[in-house]
Amino acid sequence: MLDIAVLTETGERRVRVTAEELAGLVRRVGAEGDHFLVLQRIPDLPDVFAQVWHETGGDYQVEYRDGAADRHFQAMVGATEDVIAVLTGWARQEQGWETGPKWAPLDMGPVPEVPPLDLDDAERAELEERVRLELAGGYATRDQLAELAEEYLVTADRRPVSRDQARVLTDRLWLERVAEQAAWQGETDPERLTRAFTALDEAGVTARENFTCCRNCGRSEIGGEAEPGARGFVYFHSQCTESAAAGHGLTLLYGGFDSSAETTAAIGHEVVAALEAAGLHTEWDHDPSRAITVTPLDWRRRLVG
Repeated sequence: MLDIAVLTETGERRVRVTAEELAGLVRRVGAEGDHFLVLQRIPDLPDVFAQVWHETGGDYQVEYRDGAADRHFQAMVGATEDVIAVLTGWARQEQGWETGPKWAPLDMGPVPEVPPLDLDDAERAELEERVRLELAGGYATRDQLAELAEEYLVTADRRPVSRDQARVLTDRLWLERVAEQAAWQGETDPERLTRAFTALDEAGVTARENFTCCRNCGRSEIGGEAEPGARGFVYFHSQCTESAAAGHGLTLLYGGFDSSAETTAAIGHEVVAALEAAGLHTEWDHDPSRAITVTPLDWRRRLVG
């Protein structure tokens, strides 16, 4: 797998694609409504990306940016396979990946200056605490964090944080978290959870992480996630994520799609078995009307972005 996320004009977002999947995405760009790809590293880093634009019959416009505005380059590449080689090398961070194309600096114009936040100490602390809580959950993208920061202190007559100010604030806190997680070693508990959920999903139990905002929304929407033949479901919503990130364990909601107590109990046992196989401890009294709790849990979810 390549440690990148790929965004397409069609709205797809592929996370940790293989080299073969990336090649397939490059080969298909050019048709109406499917002209470009944007590649981001995992974790996403501010102003670090590669992208390609293509119209059928023309050359490929390939760009990469490595942080500052004066590190943004563009090249025109004629052959599809050459584009694939460049983007795959970028994704793998191979030495000399950029050799070959004739890169030229791309002038994006002056970078606008962002005024400092006009917040008192209490408001600033409250806002940063809210953003850090979302960062600790680990599911938000940089765009989602910026939107949260922009809207969090809004009132009927006051909008104290602009989108640019929100981006500056959240990128700073994002990079702090990226630096913190660089010291984490080995598989974390949220990664064990993802491994268990993947196994459940493949076995016919629809499993979703950080799914919807609350229990009621989760119950009403989980059926729409199910593949044909799915027997039941398990999920946790964003409030459960916040509780886990705060050190209180993770509550899992589950059930059978036939709504019977027997199926629900069977799904509960299957969920517990998958979690324990992944190395996680659960608390559940086998009552199909009671939630499953994953505890103790060290919630260190690596950012994607």
